[in-house]
Amino acid sequence: MGVGTKNRQLQNAEACKQHLREKYRAQSALVEEFIEEFEGRESDHTRWTQFADEKRNRAEMLQRLDQHFENWLNPA
Repeated sequence: MGVGTKNRQLQNAEACKQHLREKYRAQSALVEEFIEEFEGRESDHTRWTQFADEKRNRAEMLQRLDQHFENWLNPA
């Protein structure tokens, strides 16, 4: 895997975490729990790439992230 790909994955991970922390500030403990659970014990930032797409559309990525987080908060 190239350095550019690793950097992009890290940038996506940081953008996702920052978005959650800002949008759900009132639920900060739950956000941190979600992040820890989502990344796993090894803090695998590559897991965040599932929200990204080929177009690299940040708004769509964050929309998918919000949906995933809301489903995590309120399982069916």
